[in-house]
Amino acid sequence: MTTITLDFVLNNQRLVREEVDQDLMLNDLLREDLGLTGTKFGCGIAVCRVCTVAVQRVPGAHLEPVRSCTTPVSAIQGKIVTTVEGLEQDGVLHPLQQAFLKHFSFQCGYSAPGFLMASYCLLDKLRRSPVSKDKIDHVINDAVGQHVCRCTGYVRYYRAIKEVILETRGLVV
Repeated sequence: MTTITLDFVLNNQRLVREEVDQDLMLNDLLREDLGLTGTKFGCGIAVCRVCTVAVQRVPGAHLEPVRSCTTPVSAIQGKIVTTVEGLEQDGVLHPLQQAFLKHFSFQCGYSAPGFLMASYCLLDKLRRSPVSKDKIDHVINDAVGQHVCRCTGYVRYYRAIKEVILETRGLVV
């Protein structure tokens, strides 16, 4: 086992950990070591996407949806990671979280964090490159179409995401 000193930003706070197994999966670090259980573990092979987190290579870079169950911690060294716990700010839910609640987008809620984080990355993408209204359904499908929800809440997730896109200034041209 090769260990590293892991240094990255997690939910707007710098985190430094000594002697971390470089092959430890990010999901295990988040859930087991740090107690951030919002990021779920599903299939373990990056197919279901319930483990999605947002990663920035450097400050100001675009957000990338990353599946934490197959991402070793060595891959996030020096990067910026946001989990579902990092979405609310000062006790206020992110607009996506509010829309998911309003539309009761989830039943069991297990897949909700993955949908939220992929949608969060989509909003960042649209801020940088807005789309026309007629392409909204397509970009939502590209962002979350591969996510698995065993309770089949897809229509509600899509409605909530679309509502936030349409109500957020600058995302649609």
